[in-house]
Amino acid sequence: MMNQKALISIITPVFNCENYIEATIDSILNQTYTNWELILVDDCSTDKSVAIIQAKYLQDSRIQLLQNTSNLGAAGSRNNGITASKGKYICFLDSDDFWKPTKLELQQAFQVANNYAFTYTTYQRLKEEQVIGEIKAKPAVTYADLLKTCSIGCSSVMLDTTQFDSIQFPNIRKRQDYALWLKLLKKVDRAYGLDEPLTVYRVRNDSISSNKFKAASYQWHVYFKVEQLGFFSSIYYLMHYTFHGIKNRI
Repeated sequence: MMNQKALISIITPVFNCENYIEATIDSILNQTYTNWELILVDDCSTDKSVAIIQAKYLQDSRIQLLQNTSNLGAAGSRNNGITASKGKYICFLDSDDFWKPTKLELQQAFQVANNYAFTYTTYQRLKEEQVIGEIKAKPAVTYADLLKTCSIGCSSVMLDTTQFDSIQFPNIRKRQDYALWLKLLKKVDRAYGLDEPLTVYRVRNDSISSNKFKAASYQWHVYFKVEQLGFFSSIYYLMHYTFHGIKNRI
């Protein structure tokens, strides 16, 4: 019988996601691991996202809705959710992604059995309701590995809060998840991958990651401004990032 004593906090920033939010929340309700809390943080949505949440989900005592008074972006929204969270473990699920039913159960068991601080899973890429690829979780990655390429999907991550003194996303508009992983890997030696396709990432034509030039410029910002690697080191790692990005799509 699985151990469900540990509370898992799930943080989901919400912004104009009326077409996806039900599938996202339903995937949490369908988890085989049931000792969780879901903290939805609305970032001043102008569509029906909040109305859907209020009408369908708030009757479940495990679900709460926070509403930002001004638009903070994903980093600020996730940080507000983290501040309100009570779980030993923290997961992130973006409002257009979803999980397979055994995601929390299998990942939490993997994390506990090995006393890992930071884990992530293999994830599938979904476009127009068709799986178009799979990003396999490497057995482990270090800070140096992650500088060259990042295959850690935000919605696949689980963190043990007892093994970090602070978990807060850097206050940047884009690539804040990548910047946090780098920050955390200065605290622990490795993040460990569970090679099970438990997370589904929805590829949208309007996403930042679909614009390669913008994505590269945000990557540069993390290297040069956030990590302060210096000009030539930033160029070196950006070349690695670009190479791996092309390789993964061949």
